[in-house]
Amino acid sequence: MTLSRRTVLAALAASPFMPRSAFAAYPDRPIRLIVPFAAGGNADLVGRLVAEGMAPSLNGQSVVVENRAGAGGSLGAGQVASAPPDGYTLLVGSNGPLTVNPFVQAKLSYDPLKDFVAVGLANLAPHTLVLHESIPAKTVAELVELSKKQLLTIATSGAGSAGHMTLIRFMAATGANITHVPYRGGNTLVPDMLAGTVSGGMTELSTALPHYKAGKIRIVAVASAQRPVLAPDVPTMIESGVKDFLAASYVGVVAPAKTPSDVIAVLEKALIKALAEKPLQNKFLATGAELVPEPLQTAKGFGDYIKKEYENTKQAALSAGLKPE
Repeated sequence: MTLSRRTVLAALAASPFMPRSAFAAYPDRPIRLIVPFAAGGNADLVGRLVAEGMAPSLNGQSVVVENRAGAGGSLGAGQVASAPPDGYTLLVGSNGPLTVNPFVQAKLSYDPLKDFVAVGLANLAPHTLVLHESIPAKTVAELVELSKKQLLTIATSGAGSAGHMTLIRFMAATGANITHVPYRGGNTLVPDMLAGTVSGGMTELSTALPHYKAGKIRIVAVASAQRPVLAPDVPTMIESGVKDFLAASYVGVVAPAKTPSDVIAVLEKALIKALAEKPLQNKFLATGAELVPEPLQTAKGFGDYIKKEYENTKQAALSAGLKPE
Protein backbone atom coordinates (compact mmCIF):
# COMPACT_ATOMS: atom_id res chain seq x y z
CA MET A 1 0.00 0.00 0.00
CA THR A 2 1.34 3.44 -0.93
CA LEU A 3 0.86 6.17 1.62
CA SER A 4 0.38 9.74 0.50
CA ARG A 5 2.58 12.51 1.89
CA ARG A 6 -0.46 14.04 3.58
CA THR A 7 -1.24 10.76 5.36
CA VAL A 8 2.34 10.43 6.60
CA LEU A 9 2.44 13.99 7.90
CA ALA A 10 -0.91 13.58 9.64
CA ALA A 11 0.32 10.42 11.35
CA LEU A 12 3.52 12.12 12.47
CA ALA A 13 1.62 15.12 13.78
CA ALA A 14 -0.52 12.84 15.90
CA SER A 15 2.50 11.09 17.35
CA PRO A 16 3.34 12.07 20.93
CA PHE A 17 7.02 11.48 20.13
CA MET A 18 7.32 14.14 17.44
CA PRO A 19 8.46 17.55 18.73
CA ARG A 20 6.33 20.52 17.81
CA SER A 21 9.40 22.12 16.23
CA ALA A 22 9.17 19.54 13.45
CA PHE A 23 6.12 21.41 12.19
CA ALA A 24 5.05 25.04 12.05
CA ALA A 25 6.22 27.06 15.03
CA TYR A 26 3.46 28.15 17.42
CA PRO A 27 1.69 30.40 16.82
CA ASP A 28 1.29 30.55 13.07
CA ARG A 29 -2.08 32.29 13.01
CA PRO A 30 -3.99 34.82 15.18
CA ILE A 31 -4.99 33.85 18.72
CA ARG A 32 -8.48 34.48 20.11
CA LEU A 33 -8.67 35.87 23.65
CA ILE A 34 -12.21 35.54 24.98
CA VAL A 35 -13.38 38.13 27.52
CA PRO A 36 -16.48 36.61 29.16
CA PHE A 37 -17.96 40.03 29.94
CA ALA A 38 -19.23 43.03 28.02
CA ALA A 39 -16.78 45.61 26.72
CA GLY A 40 -15.79 48.43 29.03
CA GLY A 41 -15.23 46.63 32.33
CA ASN A 42 -11.96 45.90 34.11
CA ALA A 43 -11.58 42.41 32.65
CA ASP A 44 -12.08 43.83 29.16
CA LEU A 45 -9.54 46.60 29.76
CA VAL A 46 -6.95 44.20 31.11
CA GLY A 47 -7.61 41.70 28.33
CA ARG A 48 -7.06 44.30 25.61
CA LEU A 49 -3.87 45.66 27.18
CA VAL A 50 -2.49 42.15 27.66
CA ALA A 51 -3.41 41.13 24.11
CA GLU A 52 -1.57 44.13 22.72
CA GLY A 53 1.42 43.53 24.95
CA MET A 54 1.77 39.81 24.21
CA ALA A 55 1.50 39.98 20.42
CA PRO A 56 5.08 41.08 19.65
CA SER A 57 6.43 37.97 21.43
CA LEU A 58 4.14 35.59 19.53
CA ASN A 59 5.80 35.46 16.10
CA GLY A 60 4.11 38.75 15.32
CA GLN A 61 0.69 37.09 15.39
CA SER A 62 -2.17 39.23 16.66
CA VAL A 63 -4.17 38.40 19.79
CA VAL A 64 -7.77 39.21 18.93
CA VAL A 65 -10.08 40.07 21.83
CA GLU A 66 -13.66 38.82 21.59
CA ASN A 67 -16.37 39.63 24.13
CA ARG A 68 -18.68 36.72 24.96
CA ALA A 69 -20.79 38.05 27.84
CA GLY A 70 -23.46 36.14 29.71
CA ALA A 71 -24.24 34.28 32.95
CA GLY A 72 -21.69 36.20 35.00
CA GLY A 73 -18.83 35.09 32.78
CA SER A 74 -19.84 31.45 32.62
CA LEU A 75 -20.98 31.55 28.99
CA GLY A 76 -17.61 32.66 27.61
CA ALA A 77 -15.72 30.40 30.01
CA GLY A 78 -17.73 27.40 28.85
CA GLN A 79 -16.93 28.16 25.21
CA VAL A 80 -13.20 28.25 25.92
CA ALA A 81 -13.34 25.11 28.06
CA SER A 82 -14.76 23.19 25.07
CA ALA A 83 -12.42 24.74 22.49
CA PRO A 84 -9.58 22.72 20.93
CA PRO A 85 -6.58 22.70 23.31
CA ASP A 86 -4.19 24.08 20.71
CA GLY A 87 -3.34 27.48 22.17
CA TYR A 88 -5.46 29.45 19.71
CA THR A 89 -8.41 30.08 22.03
CA LEU A 90 -7.69 31.59 25.45
CA LEU A 91 -9.81 33.01 28.26
CA VAL A 92 -9.49 36.15 30.33
CA GLY A 93 -10.05 34.39 33.65
CA SER A 94 -11.32 36.22 36.73
CA ASN A 95 -13.12 35.70 40.04
CA GLY A 96 -16.59 35.19 38.58
CA PRO A 97 -16.14 32.34 36.12
CA LEU A 98 -13.23 30.67 37.92
CA THR A 99 -13.84 30.91 41.67
CA VAL A 100 -17.26 32.41 42.39
CA ASN A 101 -19.77 30.99 39.93
CA PRO A 102 -19.16 27.36 40.98
CA PHE A 103 -20.77 28.23 44.31
CA VAL A 104 -23.69 30.33 43.07
CA GLN A 105 -24.61 28.75 39.73
CA ALA A 106 -26.07 25.25 39.75
CA LYS A 107 -25.47 24.26 36.13
CA LEU A 108 -22.02 25.23 34.96
CA SER A 109 -20.93 23.69 31.68
CA TYR A 110 -17.34 23.43 32.89
CA ASP A 111 -15.20 22.65 35.93
CA PRO A 112 -12.87 25.61 36.61
CA LEU A 113 -10.24 23.43 38.27
CA LYS A 114 -10.25 20.63 35.69
CA ASP A 115 -11.11 22.25 32.36
CA PHE A 116 -8.49 25.01 32.29
CA VAL A 117 -4.74 25.36 32.63
CA ALA A 118 -3.29 28.63 33.86
CA VAL A 119 -1.00 30.83 31.76
CA GLY A 120 -0.41 33.65 34.23
CA LEU A 121 -1.96 36.33 36.43
CA ALA A 122 -2.00 39.81 34.90
CA ASN A 123 -3.86 42.19 37.19
CA LEU A 124 -4.98 42.59 40.79
CA ALA A 125 -7.61 45.17 41.79
CA PRO A 126 -7.57 45.20 45.62
CA HIS A 127 -10.85 45.26 47.49
CA THR A 128 -11.48 48.17 49.81
CA LEU A 129 -13.91 48.84 52.62
CA VAL A 130 -15.33 52.33 52.22
CA LEU A 131 -17.74 54.38 54.32
CA HIS A 132 -19.91 57.41 53.74
CA GLU A 133 -18.59 60.51 55.49
CA SER A 134 -21.58 60.50 57.84
CA ILE A 135 -20.36 57.28 59.47
CA PRO A 136 -18.02 58.24 62.33
CA ALA A 137 -15.78 55.15 62.21
CA LYS A 138 -12.35 55.95 60.80
CA THR A 139 -10.55 52.67 61.42
CA VAL A 140 -11.37 48.97 61.18
CA ALA A 141 -11.46 48.69 64.98
CA GLU A 142 -13.87 51.63 65.26
CA LEU A 143 -16.07 50.18 62.51
CA VAL A 144 -16.28 46.80 64.25
CA GLU A 145 -17.19 48.46 67.53
CA LEU A 146 -19.77 50.71 65.88
CA SER A 147 -21.35 47.77 64.03
CA LYS A 148 -22.29 46.25 67.36
CA LYS A 149 -24.11 49.40 68.46
CA GLN A 150 -25.98 50.51 65.34
CA LEU A 151 -27.07 49.22 61.96
CA LEU A 152 -24.35 49.37 59.31
CA THR A 153 -25.24 48.49 55.72
CA ILE A 154 -22.43 47.60 53.34
CA ALA A 155 -23.11 47.30 49.63
CA THR A 156 -21.43 44.97 47.14
CA SER A 157 -21.84 44.38 43.41
CA GLY A 158 -24.18 41.45 44.06
CA ALA A 159 -25.03 38.37 46.10
CA GLY A 160 -22.25 35.87 45.50
CA SER A 161 -19.97 38.49 43.92
CA ALA A 162 -16.27 38.70 44.70
CA GLY A 163 -16.93 41.73 46.91
CA HIS A 164 -19.64 39.85 48.79
CA MET A 165 -17.26 36.97 49.47
CA THR A 166 -14.66 39.42 50.75
CA LEU A 167 -17.25 41.05 53.03
CA ILE A 168 -18.17 37.65 54.45
CA ARG A 169 -14.52 36.87 55.12
CA PHE A 170 -14.06 40.30 56.74
CA MET A 171 -17.00 39.75 59.07
CA ALA A 172 -15.74 36.31 60.03
CA ALA A 173 -12.24 37.65 60.70
CA THR A 174 -13.30 40.68 62.76
CA GLY A 175 -16.67 39.79 64.31
CA ALA A 176 -18.26 42.85 62.70
CA ASN A 177 -22.07 42.83 62.62
CA ILE A 178 -22.82 44.14 59.13
CA THR A 179 -25.93 43.96 56.95
CA HIS A 180 -25.12 43.10 53.34
CA VAL A 181 -26.90 45.04 50.59
CA PRO A 182 -26.42 43.45 47.14
CA TYR A 183 -26.57 45.54 43.96
CA ARG A 184 -26.37 44.62 40.29
CA GLY A 185 -22.82 45.47 39.33
CA GLY A 186 -19.97 47.50 40.77
CA ASN A 187 -21.06 50.88 39.42
CA THR A 188 -24.71 50.56 40.43
CA LEU A 189 -23.90 50.79 44.14
CA VAL A 190 -21.91 54.03 43.78
CA PRO A 191 -24.82 56.57 43.72
CA ASP A 192 -26.35 55.15 46.91
CA MET A 193 -22.93 54.92 48.56
CA LEU A 194 -22.23 58.58 47.76
CA ALA A 195 -25.70 59.64 48.92
CA GLY A 196 -25.41 57.78 52.21
CA THR A 197 -28.36 55.52 51.41
CA VAL A 198 -26.03 52.72 52.50
CA SER A 199 -23.30 53.08 55.12
CA GLY A 200 -20.59 52.10 52.66
CA GLY A 201 -19.36 49.40 50.34
CA MET A 202 -16.89 46.61 49.77
CA THR A 203 -15.61 47.25 46.27
CA GLU A 204 -12.52 47.49 44.07
CA LEU A 205 -10.08 50.28 44.79
CA SER A 206 -10.50 51.39 41.15
CA THR A 207 -14.21 52.05 41.81
CA ALA A 208 -13.65 53.87 45.10
CA LEU A 209 -10.56 55.91 44.25
CA PRO A 210 -12.08 58.78 42.22
CA HIS A 211 -14.72 59.43 44.90
CA TYR A 212 -12.14 59.15 47.67
CA LYS A 213 -9.94 61.70 45.91
CA ALA A 214 -12.97 63.99 45.65
CA GLY A 215 -13.53 63.71 49.40
CA LYS A 216 -16.94 62.07 49.06
CA ILE A 217 -16.15 58.77 50.82
CA ARG A 218 -13.66 57.42 53.31
CA ILE A 219 -11.54 54.35 52.58
CA VAL A 220 -11.14 52.56 55.88
CA ALA A 221 -8.67 49.94 54.66
CA VAL A 222 -7.49 48.14 51.55
CA ALA A 223 -7.08 44.36 51.37
CA SER A 224 -3.66 44.40 49.70
CA ALA A 225 -0.13 43.60 50.84
CA GLN A 226 0.99 47.22 50.48
CA ARG A 227 -0.66 50.61 50.69
CA PRO A 228 -2.01 51.88 47.36
CA VAL A 229 0.44 53.91 45.29
CA LEU A 230 -2.32 56.42 44.50
CA ALA A 231 -3.57 56.60 48.12
CA PRO A 232 -0.55 56.02 50.38
CA ASP A 233 -2.39 57.32 53.45
CA VAL A 234 -4.86 54.41 53.32
CA PRO A 235 -3.81 51.52 55.60
CA THR A 236 -3.98 47.87 54.66
CA MET A 237 -6.29 45.44 56.39
CA ILE A 238 -3.22 43.73 57.83
CA GLU A 239 -1.94 47.02 59.27
CA SER A 240 -5.43 47.51 60.69
CA GLY A 241 -5.20 44.29 62.67
CA VAL A 242 -6.93 41.83 60.32
CA LYS A 243 -4.27 39.13 60.11
CA ASP A 244 -3.19 37.96 56.63
CA PHE A 245 -6.27 39.52 55.05
CA LEU A 246 -5.83 39.88 51.29
CA ALA A 247 -8.61 40.13 48.71
CA ALA A 248 -8.79 41.37 45.15
CA SER A 249 -10.59 41.09 41.87
CA TYR A 250 -8.04 39.30 39.74
CA VAL A 251 -7.64 38.97 35.98
CA GLY A 252 -5.36 36.47 34.27
CA VAL A 253 -5.11 34.25 31.23
CA VAL A 254 -6.05 30.57 31.07
CA ALA A 255 -6.24 28.02 28.27
CA PRO A 256 -8.28 24.85 27.76
CA ALA A 257 -7.03 21.85 29.72
CA LYS A 258 -4.64 19.56 27.81
CA THR A 259 -3.09 22.47 25.95
CA PRO A 260 0.50 21.28 25.31
CA SER A 261 3.03 22.42 27.91
CA ASP A 262 5.33 23.92 25.27
CA VAL A 263 2.47 26.11 24.05
CA ILE A 264 1.73 27.24 27.61
CA ALA A 265 5.43 28.05 28.01
CA VAL A 266 5.35 30.30 24.93
CA LEU A 267 2.26 32.12 26.18
CA GLU A 268 3.64 32.42 29.71
CA LYS A 269 6.86 33.98 28.41
CA ALA A 270 4.93 36.45 26.26
CA LEU A 271 2.71 37.47 29.18
CA ILE A 272 5.63 37.95 31.57
CA LYS A 273 7.43 40.11 29.02
CA ALA A 274 4.31 42.22 28.44
CA LEU A 275 3.81 42.76 32.19
CA ALA A 276 7.40 43.97 32.53
CA GLU A 277 6.82 46.90 30.17
CA LYS A 278 6.57 50.25 31.99
CA PRO A 279 3.78 51.71 29.78
CA LEU A 280 1.55 48.74 30.59
CA GLN A 281 2.42 48.90 34.29
CA ASN A 282 1.59 52.60 34.39
CA LYS A 283 -1.80 52.00 32.78
CA PHE A 284 -2.62 49.37 35.38
CA LEU A 285 -1.44 51.56 38.27
CA ALA A 286 -3.52 54.47 37.00
CA THR A 287 -6.67 52.39 37.56
CA GLY A 288 -5.78 51.69 41.20
CA ALA A 289 -4.56 48.16 40.47
CA GLU A 290 -1.41 46.78 42.04
CA LEU A 291 1.34 45.14 40.03
CA VAL A 292 1.27 41.36 40.14
CA PRO A 293 4.25 39.75 41.94
CA GLU A 294 6.48 37.93 39.46
CA PRO A 295 5.84 34.42 40.88
CA LEU A 296 2.10 34.86 40.20
CA GLN A 297 2.73 35.85 36.60
CA THR A 298 3.74 32.26 35.85
CA ALA A 299 1.51 29.32 34.95
CA LYS A 300 2.29 27.53 38.21
CA GLY A 301 1.89 30.65 40.32
CA PHE A 302 -1.48 31.56 38.84
CA GLY A 303 -2.65 27.95 38.97
CA ASP A 304 -1.89 27.80 42.70
CA TYR A 305 -3.54 31.20 43.18
CA ILE A 306 -6.76 30.00 41.54
CA LYS A 307 -6.88 26.94 43.79
CA LYS A 308 -6.39 29.09 46.89
CA GLU A 309 -9.07 31.57 45.82
CA TYR A 310 -11.40 28.67 45.07
CA GLU A 311 -11.03 27.35 48.63
CA ASN A 312 -11.41 30.84 50.17
CA THR A 313 -14.62 31.39 48.20
CA LYS A 314 -15.90 27.93 49.10
CA GLN A 315 -15.52 28.68 52.81
CA ALA A 316 -17.11 32.11 52.43
CA ALA A 317 -20.09 30.63 50.57
CA LEU A 318 -20.56 28.04 53.29
CA SER A 319 -20.43 30.74 55.97
CA ALA A 320 -23.07 32.78 54.15
CA GLY A 321 -25.27 29.77 53.46
CA LEU A 322 -25.10 30.36 49.71
CA LYS A 323 -26.29 27.53 47.50
CA PRO A 324 -25.96 27.21 43.73
CA GLU A 325 -29.16 28.23 41.95
